[in-house]
Amino acid sequence: MTSPSTITMFGADWCRDCVRTKRQLDDLGISYEYVDLVADPAAADVAREISGRTNIPVVVYPDASHHVEPSNADVEAKLRELSLI
Repeated sequence: MTSPSTITMFGADWCRDCVRTKRQLDDLGISYEYVDLVADPAAADVAREISGRTNIPVVVYPDASHHVEPSNADVEAKLRELSLI
């Protein structure tokens, strides 16, 4: 599904945190795969398997770590740790 260097974000357009995180990645010029849980409801099971929770967004990083409902500061810190920004 994704290559090891890809960030994957599971989200939905009705979710304010998803919209915020998506905008942050776009503004930073980070390429990522967006999995729209409205268009692909089965992907919610994948997101839940990754995070163990039903909260979104779930952001999966190239090092296989992930954030659930991250703040902008959380995302930025992780991108810096991975030398992506």
